Amino acid sequence: MAKIERFEDLQIWQDAAKVAVEMYQLSEIGRLKNDFGAKDQIRRAASSISNNIAEGFEYDNNGDFIRFLRYAKGSCGELRSQLYVLKEGGLIGNEAYERLYERLIGLSRQLAGFIRYLHQRTKES
Repeated sequence: MAKIERFEDLQIWQDAAKVAVEMYQLSEIGRLKNDFGAKDQIRRAASSISNNIAEGFEYDNNGDFIRFLRYAKGSCGELRSQLYVLKEGGLIGNEAYERLYERLIGLSRQLAGFIRYLHQRTKES
C-alpha cells in the first residue's frame, strides 16, 4: 500500500470536511441562523471531526493518530446528539436531520474501522 503523505488525501478526512461544510451551510438558514449559541456549538463539533483527523495525522505516529481519531469519533457522537436536540426543538427539519445523522453514523463506522486497521498495523510493527 502506498504511504499517504498528506491528511487531505485521506478519504475519511475529505468526508469529515464535507460534513463540516454542510453543517456551516445548515447553520445559516431558518431559525438556526439566529441561534448563535447552537450555531457555534454545531460548527465547532462538526469542524472538530476533520480537525482531529488532520492533527492526529500530523503527529506522524500511529499511537497519537489513533488517539485523535477517537476524539474525532467522539465529536461525531456529540454532533449527532446536538442534531437530535435541534430537530426536537424545531430548529432543523426531519429531512436534514436524517441525512446528516446517516452521514455521521457512516463516518463513525469509517473512523472505527480505521482505528482497528491502525491498531493492527501497530501490532505487526
